[in-house]
Amino acid sequence: MDIYLIAILLYVGGLMAVGIYKSRTVKTQDDFMVAGRSTPTWLLVGTLVCSWIGSGSLFGGAGLAFRTGFSELWFSAGAWVGIVIVYFIAHKVRRISQYTVSDILEKRYNVVARLFGTSAIIIAYLTIVGYQYRGGARLLQILTGLDPEYGRMIACAVVILFTVAAGMVSIISVDLFNGIVMTLGVLLALPLAVDAVGGMGQVTSLPAERFMVFGGNDAWWALGIFLPTFFLLLGESGMYQKFFAAKDERAARRAVIGMIIGVVIVETALATLAIIGSSKYAALAPFLQPDGTFDKATTETIILHLARFDLPEIAGVMLLCAAVAIILSTANSYLMIPSTNIARDIYQRFINPNVSQENIVRFQRISIVVLGVLAYVLASFFTSILEMALTAYTMVGAGITPALLAAFLWKRVTVAGGVASIISGMGVTVILTVLNFILAEPLVEADYIIIPAVAASLLSLVVVSLATSPSPEEKWKPFIENMER
Repeated sequence: MDIYLIAILLYVGGLMAVGIYKSRTVKTQDDFMVAGRSTPTWLLVGTLVCSWIGSGSLFGGAGLAFRTGFSELWFSAGAWVGIVIVYFIAHKVRRISQYTVSDILEKRYNVVARLFGTSAIIIAYLTIVGYQYRGGARLLQILTGLDPEYGRMIACAVVILFTVAAGMVSIISVDLFNGIVMTLGVLLALPLAVDAVGGMGQVTSLPAERFMVFGGNDAWWALGIFLPTFFLLLGESGMYQKFFAAKDERAARRAVIGMIIGVVIVETALATLAIIGSSKYAALAPFLQPDGTFDKATTETIILHLARFDLPEIAGVMLLCAAVAIILSTANSYLMIPSTNIARDIYQRFINPNVSQENIVRFQRISIVVLGVLAYVLASFFTSILEMALTAYTMVGAGITPALLAAFLWKRVTVAGGVASIISGMGVTVILTVLNFILAEPLVEADYIIIPAVAASLLSLVVVSLATSPSPEEKWKPFIENMER
């Protein structure tokens, strides 16, 4: 057993031990779902950064950077701009003190909005969890040669066990450490990777388009990869749930500042690492196929490839542990959210409103296991992590974000307008995704699905709201006043 595998086993074992230890502190629904609403700024920063930067960045974004160069940052920049906007509403969201985004949707609209919003979140987040499993499987394959199918099973089991242990308490408890490992591992690797591939001259010998704004593509392409992360960030249920976990409004808002700094640094560093790696491997198999095109799935492994085969041993271990931190922290958070939706928005809201604190926690733990297995099944329907990421981001970004933001920012939005927005955004995403599976050639490439989906959502929101009677004051006043205070 080599040092790389030993280090990863010790790292995962340590995280699991923390989760099991923290499980003793979980007594109530607040403890399990929102960490007792007592999280300070410094812990909130760590968990916000870790939950956002996942396999979508480590694999999907890295593969895109390998193939297109620095223009990949349009993909990352969508989230950066979204975080800036979130800064201005984070403390107001905390003031509402709910559990889930679906709570907000029902409060501002109605129960139909809650149900469709919950459905969109569950589908999207299980897709995101699924590609964390695939990321874990690729890591194990590079280290041990293990069949990816078995690797996905192992990743699935680890994620489920950790999340079941203590819920949001365990996630937040380890994410600060994960964030430190992630940042140090990636930043340490940058200068060493340049030396490993043959120096800066080798990197600058890449085609000029790799350093261009659109990387040989056009503005529509940039918009297509910018909008999914932008709209997802603004409607990201995990982020809002963590705002509800903050100890107060000030902690929620200050954490957003730390989040944007951490996300910009780590995502830029990951893209740069992938580009450095491409200067050595872009013309080599298996990254380059015999027909002269890139193998997308293989290009998505470039950072792990550098860590295992090119970097000095200690730096490689650090980068691989950073990869584990990225995969595990994101998978835990995104599995936690839909389980909260099922427990809170379906079971507690409609089936058993008087459920005891002990039983709601038990029910959510069972939900985590079931959803974790469903995420494993869902992961088999996509060919690349980037494709999964763009589809999931669009589901939330088009299905939830417009109606969610309108709840806080536009008093004229009506119940019918909000519901129509959620259904149309979600519906267009599902229809186009299914058609892409069925048809020999995609009807709309995954890079561009966000454009018609968001257009349908926004159009429905505005047209239906203006065509229906304004909502009564008691519907909009708590949200608008909340924003003005």
